[in-house]
Amino acid sequence: MNRAIYLAILLFSILFFSFHRIEKPYAEYQTIEDLRQAYEKPTNLWPSPTLDSTAVFTELGTLLPAPRLRKEDKSKAELGKILFYDPRLSSSNKIACATCHIDTAHWADKETLAIGHEGLVGTRNTPSIENVWIQKELFWDGRANSLQEQQIMSIENHVEMFQDIDELPKKIAAIKGYKKQFKKAYGTNNITKDKILNAIALFQQTIVSNPTPFDSFIDGDYKQLSDQQVHGLHLFRTKARCINCHSGPYFTDLQYHNQGFTFYKRKREDLGRFNVTHKASDVGKMKTPGLRNVMHTAPWFHQGIFPNIESVIAMYNAGMNIPYRREEYKNDTLFPVTSPLLKRLNLTKEEQQAIIAFLEALSSKPMLIEKPTLPK
Repeated sequence: MNRAIYLAILLFSILFFSFHRIEKPYAEYQTIEDLRQAYEKPTNLWPSPTLDSTAVFTELGTLLPAPRLRKEDKSKAELGKILFYDPRLSSSNKIACATCHIDTAHWADKETLAIGHEGLVGTRNTPSIENVWIQKELFWDGRANSLQEQQIMSIENHVEMFQDIDELPKKIAAIKGYKKQFKKAYGTNNITKDKILNAIALFQQTIVSNPTPFDSFIDGDYKQLSDQQVHGLHLFRTKARCINCHSGPYFTDLQYHNQGFTFYKRKREDLGRFNVTHKASDVGKMKTPGLRNVMHTAPWFHQGIFPNIESVIAMYNAGMNIPYRREEYKNDTLFPVTSPLLKRLNLTKEEQQAIIAFLEALSSKPMLIEKPTLPK
C-alpha cells in the first residue's frame, strides 16, 4: 500500500475513533440498552448534544480539582473561616456570612429571598457558594468581579450586613483575640480591610462539592446511574436542551440568560445584568447557576419562585415565560426578551421524571465545617 495512503487512512481512523460522536436523533434510541451502549463509554464518544449556534458549550465532566492553597495561605484561610462565621462583621453583630451560606444547606439558605439586617428581606434568592472558585463574576447579575468585591458589597449592603467596610478593621482590631489570629496568618497583628477580605476569599475557595454518582459513572462505574437516570442524561443533552446553558463539569456556561421572569414594570421588577452593563440586550438576564446539588438548594430561580422541581421542569417544558408585549411597549427598547435558547420541548411526564432522576445523580453530601471558636 502506498505509504501516503496508509498514513491518511491511519490519521482518519484516529480522528474518527477519538472524536466521532453518534449522530442518531433522540427518537432512534428505542431501548435502554441502546442508551447504555451510547453512554457507557468516554464522554467524547457520547451522542452529539442538541445545541443552538449561540450556546457556549463544554462537554459534561467530573469535578475539577480546586486550586490548592499555598502553604503560606493555609493559615489565612483558617482566619477567613473564623471571619466568615463571625456576626460581628455586621453592624448589628447578628449577621455573619454563614447566616445565609449554611454548610448543611449546601452553602445556600433554603429561603425564598435572602434575609439580612434587622430581618430585612432582600430581592433575590441566596445562591450557593459551593465551587465558587470557578466563578468569573459574582451575584446573579455578575456585578462583582472578585470574591473580595463581592464581600464588600454584601458587608456594606443595608439589607444584608450594613457595615461600613472602612470602619470594620477598627472594629475587628478592638477584639483582643483577633490580634493573635492576624499575627499567625500575616506575620503582623496589624488588621486591614484587604487582609480581612483576602482571608475570607481564601476560605471561600475551599468550599467545594463532593463527588456524585454521575462522577463515578463518567469514571467507568456504570452501575452508579439507574436506567431512568441514563435516560435523563440523554434527554438533558438532547431533547430537553438543558445542555445549551448547563454544560461543563459544573453544569453552567457561566453566561447570562433571560428566562422570562423580569416582572417588567411590576412590583417585583428585576432588570438583572442590565443594571451592570446598561445594555438593552441584557435586560432581565441572570447568570446560569451550576446544577451540582441543585436538588438540595430549593427554592429556585433568582427570586425563589419555584418551590418544587416538578414546576421547574414543567416551565422549561412549556418554553418558559414569554411576556406579552402590549401596545404601550411596542417601541420600548428595554422590554425584556426571553432567551431564544428556551423553546417548547414536548416532554412526556415520563421524560420529565427521568430528567429529575438524573438531577438526583448530581447530588452529594455537603462539605461540612467544624464551627470555629470566635476570638474574644
